[in-house]
Amino acid sequence: MSTRGAGGTTGGVGQFFLGLAMAVAGAYLITNQVTVSSGFWGYFGPHTFGLTLLPLAFGIGMLFFDGKSVIGWVLTVGGAVIIFAGVLVNLQIYFQPTSLYNTVVMLVLLAGGIGLVARSLRPHA
Repeated sequence: MSTRGAGGTTGGVGQFFLGLAMAVAGAYLITNQVTVSSGFWGYFGPHTFGLTLLPLAFGIGMLFFDGKSVIGWVLTVGGAVIIFAGVLVNLQIYFQPTSLYNTVVMLVLLAGGIGLVARSLRPHA
């Protein structure tokens, strides 16, 4: 009975954990350089965020009246999805200024780590 490595293959467990550590470090460094902000938004023009609250409010009202109301659940879930999607769509993501050396180190850690993890999952001879 032979011992199994990473991914149930005869691959290297050490390579897997080294690659995982590199990928996590690279991803952390890259995400540490990113700034996320948001602004005002509206689907049908400026200052229309309040309109997206109407389906949610009506749905919640219907659920308070009858908790088994299918229309109430559809309006509540649909209103929440509309609001969540509106927030996500209007996020602005910026990569903070950094040196080329730091950027290369971050990308090499991330790509090299993913490559080592993928390599460790293949059987070795």
